[in-house]
Order: sequence, then structure tokens, then C-alpha cells
Amino acid sequence: MNRAAAYLVTLYTVVGDRFENRKDRGATAVEYGLMVGLIAVAIIVVVALLGRQLSALFTEITNGLAGPSKVAV
Repeated sequence: MNRAAAYLVTLYTVVGDRFENRKDRGATAVEYGLMVGLIAVAIIVVVALLGRQLSALFTEITNGLAGPSKVAV
């Protein structure tokens, strides 16, 4: 009987310790969620502001890489 009681006390202690340390995890998850949201908003704003300029730049680079097309006749 002592062995079973010792096992139950140990189990209770381990489980209680695990759940006691999880009190702050919800707040941490919320903070990370807010940071991810703010980073996403920042990326959207930058792309919206610089979208046309980046598109023109990439088009210019693509045209420069293609070079003049000479067709042999």
C-alpha cells in the first residue's frame, strides 16, 4: 500500500508542477501572435507602397537580361 501511495503522490507532484508552469504560456502565445500580425501588416504596407516601383524594376531587369533578339533570316 505504501508503494501505491508513494506513486500517487509522485504523480500528483509531477502533474501539478507541469500545470503550474503553464500559467504564463497563454500570454506568451498572445504576444507572439501580436508580433506576427504586426510583421504581416508591415509587409503588406511596404509591398503596397513599393509594389509599382518593384514591378518596374523587375521588368527592366527582365528586359535587360533578354537582350536584343536577333532573328536570322
